[in-house]
Amino acid sequence: MSEQKVVVRIYGHEYTISGDRPREVMLKIADKVDERMKEISDAVGSISHSSLAELTALNIADELFTLQEGLQEGEQEKEQLEKDILHYKQLWEEAKKNFLQYKQDAQASLDQKDEIQEKMNQKSIENDNLLKSSAEKDNKISELESRVNNLSQRLKSREEGQANSSEQIRELEDNYKELEGNYFELQMENIRIKGDLEQYRKQENDG
Repeated sequence: MSEQKVVVRIYGHEYTISGDRPREVMLKIADKVDERMKEISDAVGSISHSSLAELTALNIADELFTLQEGLQEGEQEKEQLEKDILHYKQLWEEAKKNFLQYKQDAQASLDQKDEIQEKMNQKSIENDNLLKSSAEKDNKISELESRVNNLSQRLKSREEGQANSSEQIRELEDNYKELEGNYFELQMENIRIKGDLEQYRKQENDG
């Protein structure tokens, strides 16, 4: 915008001022100065025009400095707010990161819990199988004990009566030894199964 000249009236005097601001703005500035000179004149009483102009200039300058200080404080507050916003953004990002990590850890814990539960179910099945196998072994041992006792009684009876031939006696003895061997193997297997069962129960209690 080109520079223009405007005639204004301030405190009863006409002045020609120039500037690149719009005419309406320069008239408002002149009205503001005129208003301020009248206020100061009413406040201090009768003084010369030049002194009144100086007081008005000082008063306006003071207001200008006050506004500048306010702007500087506002700028500082703006900078501080920007720093605070940045700080809270960083806190927010960190909180989101921690929350995501928490979700991952929670999911891992759930997966681990499911895995442990699956192992416990498997161990429970194994335990039931061991109990069943142990019961079956106990039954077989009882059956073998009965057969061994029966054969032992028959062998003793035959030996006392000497009614059987030596071949029948050897057959009975072989059967007796075979049953005795099977009985021993079943006893060892039963001991092993019971040991496995006891170890499983111990692991289950420790877990």
